Amino acid sequence: MAEAFQSTVQAKGAPGSDQLRRNVLGVAAITFFVVSAAAPLTAVAGGYPIAMLLGNGPGIPAAVVLVTLILLVFSVGYTAMARHISNAGSFYAFTSRGLGGVAGGAAAYIALLAYNTMQIGLYGLFGAVTAGTLEGMFGIAAPWWVWSLVALAIVAYLGYRQIDLSAKVLAVLVTAEYIVVLILDASIIGQGGAAGLDLVSFTPESFFTGSATIGVLICFAAFMGFEATTIYSEEARDPKRTVPRATYASVLIIGIFYAISTWCMVVAVGVDKLLETLGGLTDPTNYLFGLSDQYAGSWLTWIMSLLLVTSVFAALLAFHNAAARYFYVLGREGLLPAKLGQTHDSHQSPHLGSALQTGLALAVMAIFVITGQDPIFALFTWLTNTATLSVITLMALVSFAVLTFFKQQPVLEPSVFKATLAPLVAGIVLAIIAVLVVANFGLLTGAAPWLAIALPALVPIAAALGALAANRLKQSEPARFARLGAHQAAQ
Repeated sequence: MAEAFQSTVQAKGAPGSDQLRRNVLGVAAITFFVVSAAAPLTAVAGGYPIAMLLGNGPGIPAAVVLVTLILLVFSVGYTAMARHISNAGSFYAFTSRGLGGVAGGAAAYIALLAYNTMQIGLYGLFGAVTAGTLEGMFGIAAPWWVWSLVALAIVAYLGYRQIDLSAKVLAVLVTAEYIVVLILDASIIGQGGAAGLDLVSFTPESFFTGSATIGVLICFAAFMGFEATTIYSEEARDPKRTVPRATYASVLIIGIFYAISTWCMVVAVGVDKLLETLGGLTDPTNYLFGLSDQYAGSWLTWIMSLLLVTSVFAALLAFHNAAARYFYVLGREGLLPAKLGQTHDSHQSPHLGSALQTGLALAVMAIFVITGQDPIFALFTWLTNTATLSVITLMALVSFAVLTFFKQQPVLEPSVFKATLAPLVAGIVLAIIAVLVVANFGLLTGAAPWLAIALPALVPIAAALGALAANRLKQSEPARFARLGAHQAAQ
């Protein structure tokens, strides 16, 4: 595996003036970044049991299939435009080229909100999971924030270095995550579950059990990060082919894995007893580990517990890299201080953006620690759901940007399905989902009523600030404003 992976991460980039490291990431490397951001083990162990309890119970596998199909439709227009725009600004760049610079500025600041809140929120989950795991398995006791600070230091170092070092770290961690869950899946299937294998979870009756809306919304959160393939387009080898392939590969790998794993989680106890079993647990996130003890043995549970820690760490690193690149692009293009638009002389990494992201994470964590907030039910839940709403909003914006981009330049994409139909459908569906997230934000987060209003309000506030920044640039440097989000081809 090492040789195969090495072939997709090649250090061909020569030092350039404030450029990201060119031609170093292939399909597999970008896919690892994206899949690690989705944190597959974390989603299966932590997210989906809660989705089953609060959402549509045994119908969660069907919800996963539905979300996968929606994201595949979104990817059609997204990847079609990616063949013409290679820019680490991703959502910002696409929105700028399709809907104009002011809309692009709004998208840029929403993206900053999205990737920073997701990354910082994950420090709460990492600290809590690591503290519980190390104390339970090795008797090492320390407050959650100690482990979060350790992770922050490692992530800061890797984010400062060249991108292919992070890719290699993620390759090992993510592969291990998939293997351990697939072993459990195989054990459940091999033993026939609790009462035989069936496909009841994929029927309409199961899908509409309980709250299908909540189930679908939590499923969307589990895919968070898949869209980041275009963020690495400036560092990709042959981005016109690499980025679209990595996008489709990521959606399919994540979707199929989640569908199979959640189905196994249902048949392991049976459709009729699923909610009763989950409801009887003090902590529903222990559900997967209980299945592991029952179907595979304590040895797998032990490994899975350790890999849950590395799963969250892999997501931390992936979102850190995404946030750092947004800081870099917006500094380079005039929407943030120009200093951020510089790269490291040797590593060609967005080192200043990386340092800023680390500083923000440290400051926010300090606030939560000083005020005595819970690392999971406050830091993690509040911020990651804000991030999910931000990304769904961005995806809707980008879908309409794709539609406008190809309408203005029809010669670039002759396919009506890719240029018009798919982005139109995706844009409408994603806009509806964004409204549903806002309407159900209190239920999704457990936040106080005022906070359930204040946190979603950060999205339009960020959009307004970004639009103001873009409009200021339009007044002061109209030529530079006209180039916002322009193609940055890998040399």
